[in-house]
Amino acid sequence: MNAETRNWSHESICLRPRELDAESIAAEVAPRTCRVDFDAPGFCVINVGRDINPVGFRQLMADLKREMAGIHEAASGKTLAYLSAGRFDQQETTRLHLDGGPDECLLMLGYEPSRVDSEMAFADYAKCAFDLGLSPEQFMSEYNPMFGHADDVLRPYTTRVPCFSPRDYRIVCINNSCAAYSDSRPAWQGVLHGATVPAPDASESRVINSTMLASVPAGTPDTVDVSQLTD
Repeated sequence: MNAETRNWSHESICLRPRELDAESIAAEVAPRTCRVDFDAPGFCVINVGRDINPVGFRQLMADLKREMAGIHEAASGKTLAYLSAGRFDQQETTRLHLDGGPDECLLMLGYEPSRVDSEMAFADYAKCAFDLGLSPEQFMSEYNPMFGHADDVLRPYTTRVPCFSPRDYRIVCINNSCAAYSDSRPAWQGVLHGATVPAPDASESRVINSTMLASVPAGTPDTVDVSQLTD
């Protein structure tokens, strides 16, 4: 394999909207994340700033999901439905990985401000698999980075995020899909994600609001009570 390093521009992966308007944010985020080829990053970090509270932040996430579902429905005839939602304090370093989900799914992670520093990285494993002549499923079987099997092969495809400020509210949208690439039947192309927490601190918190969204036929209901997301 003769891979070229994936160098995404700051503007393509980092957003800092002037206004917290879900419709305009979704219009920027959807083409960056809901990709069916390798011309977009497959992930995006939205810095929301500090002038919001946790409840308002979760409402913004719900509004963003609604607007992205509308964009997805207009483009594909499908919509986005919640598969899971949770809120937890996590200070463990995680290797590059794919969360378990259907072939086409999206993670929307909401990070609340924290004094605990952390870093995020993403790896375009779908493109790496394509270059190797493998499906994403075959790649994960042979090179699963959770077991240290993919460090060298994924290095040219890995991006460390320069805009992950722990002092601000941040929404991270990640294409978490495992569908194979196809010209005739376009499907979402996923990326792996991981986080490094250099110095965990039990006296502090690092709160993550985690949701998984699936690409489903229009009219499919959420499997999560949406009202629980904004409590």
